[in-house]
Amino acid sequence: MKIIIAGAGEVGFHLAKLLSYESQEITLIDTKKDSLAYAGEHLDIKTIKGDATSIEILREARIETAALFIAVTSSETTNITACVLAKQLGAKRTIARISNTEFIEHKETVGFSKIGIDELISPESLAASEIELLLNQYGFNDTYEFEEGALTMLGLRISRTATFVGKTVKQAAELYSELHFIPIAIQRLGTQYTIIPRGDTIFKEGDKVVFMTSEGGDEELFELSGKVKVEIKNVMILGGSQIGYKTAKDLCVSKFNVKIVESKRSVAEDLAEDLPNALVICGDGRNVEILEEENISDMDAFIAVTGNSETNIMSCLLAKSKGVKKTIALVENMDYYQLSQSIGIDTLINKKLLAANNIFRYIRKGEVVAMTKLTNMNAELLEFVVKPHSKITNKLIKDLKFPKSAIFGGVIRDGKGVIPLGNFKIGAGDRVVVCCLPRSISEVETFFA
Repeated sequence: MKIIIAGAGEVGFHLAKLLSYESQEITLIDTKKDSLAYAGEHLDIKTIKGDATSIEILREARIETAALFIAVTSSETTNITACVLAKQLGAKRTIARISNTEFIEHKETVGFSKIGIDELISPESLAASEIELLLNQYGFNDTYEFEEGALTMLGLRISRTATFVGKTVKQAAELYSELHFIPIAIQRLGTQYTIIPRGDTIFKEGDKVVFMTSEGGDEELFELSGKVKVEIKNVMILGGSQIGYKTAKDLCVSKFNVKIVESKRSVAEDLAEDLPNALVICGDGRNVEILEEENISDMDAFIAVTGNSETNIMSCLLAKSKGVKKTIALVENMDYYQLSQSIGIDTLINKKLLAANNIFRYIRKGEVVAMTKLTNMNAELLEFVVKPHSKITNKLIKDLKFPKSAIFGGVIRDGKGVIPLGNFKIGAGDRVVVCCLPRSISEVETFFA
């Protein structure tokens, strides 16, 4: 598949890196020579120096042969214009990165697809949504929803007090008469290997386990994991960035008590005016005295989303030392993911990865409608819509020669999530969620093509 990416910044480079691993034909366009030189040295891709809104540059990139055009420059206007031009010049699908979340909220009303933009992606909006989901699923480190919660992915680290430590997957499932959860990936403590669990796989203390749950599954996992469910109500946000603003706005609508700490007075004043239901404090969030004056120890959650990763990490560690139950830090450096659990921060989020996950589904074969990479694990979650003529249609799961490095996580039928076992028959129109290691993705896709 030929993919053209406009913008060699952090999001563009990260996308090109991930897509180049998939052996796609990638062309990267940017006006900055240095950014292109770095990308060209580190990735097996073609680079073109120039403006993505230039018709000549797009033609040089052979836009008419592109299956996908992705505009992720720092300029929203450039991205929109480039996508419109690309579509007119022959690109089959286009995706534009935008910062104004109003565009997404009114996407259908405005009719962006009519002017040549098939999809809008806002990394800031994605990050804000991820944060809200994490707060609503307190106790879990990773979350991802399919079809508005019909199925939910939840990740947790197994402690010594967990009921299923020392038990096999099959034994843990037998603790409940009706199954509402299933483990889909395990990473052993101190290793980087991802295991796709089977019935005889044993849960061990310190395992990072990712589960797929249907309705009620989160409650069962809380019970089995030995965690005590605590409602999160009081939230402090450090940083009045776009992510901080969007997060605060969404949380206020969801009836959270929100405090925002922002160091720039002009930004703080704008936030106070736009967010009447949030308490905005103008001050340096790195100052321990300010945080203590604002009763950080009374907070249920602390979210650090300034533009500095180190500030976010250090302030979350401070919040944790003051007894805050849930800490979330925005980081730009992917290497920090390795550190999150060892240094004591509950969750790290990265908007580049969130944007890449959203865009990834456009390069998959079959009817892939959602996709996410598991944080710090070498596995992916794919959601397919089953076609009438697919190899998998009207077959029992146990009769399929499905690869061992992949597992059925769940099925959504008529809007309801189901955890499927061997005797479950897949039907046309079902939405099937599969977890698999990268090496088996191509084989898995053939079942749904």
